[in-house]
This record gives sequence, structure tokens and C-alpha cells, in this order.
Amino acid sequence: MMLILLGAPGAGKGTQAELICQRLHIPAISTGNILREALKSGTELGQKAKTFMDAGNLVPDDVVIDMLKERIAQPDCKDGFILDGFPRTIPQAEALDAMGVVIDRVIDIEVPDEKIVTRMSGRRVCEKCGASYHLVYNPPKVEGVCDKCAGALVQRKDDNAETVRDRLTVYHNQTEPLKSYYAAQGKLFEVNGDRDVEVISADILKELEG
Repeated sequence: MMLILLGAPGAGKGTQAELICQRLHIPAISTGNILREALKSGTELGQKAKTFMDAGNLVPDDVVIDMLKERIAQPDCKDGFILDGFPRTIPQAEALDAMGVVIDRVIDIEVPDEKIVTRMSGRRVCEKCGASYHLVYNPPKVEGVCDKCAGALVQRKDDNAETVRDRLTVYHNQTEPLKSYYAAQGKLFEVNGDRDVEVISADILKELEG
């Protein structure tokens, strides 16, 4: 089964991808992972991508798509895969179609923007040991202090409320149109992501397994 996971930053795509992988025994593929693997293995495409990244530029679509072709040709993808973070735009979706990749289902995890801002802006990470906390859902025993090592808890730059809202704006402008693109193909399944992880995954697996 070939799947795509859609959803705004902070919608919980990574967690759901992991659960679906375990159930369906297929790999999750993200552009970030593809780039890291290509750079690590030193492939020709990896070196090509590195030149753009070293210059502080985004890796062009054609390079990412060529990397994706290489990745899905590997043996672990023979029974399918989950794409997380790709496609991000209509042109990328069209390129995927042009590759001959037939997507079976597109799962769209819907969470209201303000809930995402609360989720992400409330996250804190320990400077010393990397332990994660949340001011609302998983607060430390002592404010600003890690329970495990007494290190200072900090907010990552990406989790700043203003940064999160900027990322959401980009998502709505560039990626959200994919919902209509795949809905027109009869492949879109929307799921309410503002619930417990287990409930969301149960709905997704029910849809996938029929």
C-alpha cells in the first residue's frame, strides 16, 4: 500500500507514521531521511544536494524527486511505503504522478491552528540531557528545571509561537491545496487529529484495512 500523510507541522504525523509502519510493515519515508541517507552514503545525488545545502539554499524539487526514485526502488518498499513530508506542493504531487507512483490513500490529519500553536509553543527541552517536557501536557516538577538531571529547560527556536504561526501560514499556502488535488482523485481521507493518539491511529487503520 502506497500512502501519503498530510497535516500541518505539529499535527502528529510522525507518531502516526510510526504506528502505521508497525501495523502494515512498510517503511516511512521523509525527505529529511532521504537527504540524510544520501549525504551519509555519499551518492552522486547526495553530493549534488550537499552543494545546495552548503550554500544555504533549498534542495530543488528535481533533485529530491530523483532521490525519492532511488529510495522507493529499494527492496523494503516492495510492499508499499508511507510518504511523510512529500509532496509539499502541487508540482511535487504532479511529479510523483509522472514517476508512475500510484498512491492508494492520502491521510490528512486535521488539527486547528491554535491547538498546534499551544502544542508546539509549550514544548521545552533540557539543555543537558535532551529530555522533553510540555508546559500543559507534561510539565516538569519544578518550573524550568529538568526532572532527570536538573538541567535548564529551554524553548527551541522552531517552537516559538510566532515561528509556529509562520510555518502554519506556509503550510496553508503551499501544502493545503494538496487536499483538493487528492480529493478530486477520490484518495483523501480526513481524520480529526485533536484526540488521543490511539484513537486517531485506530480510525486511520480502520480506513486502510477496510
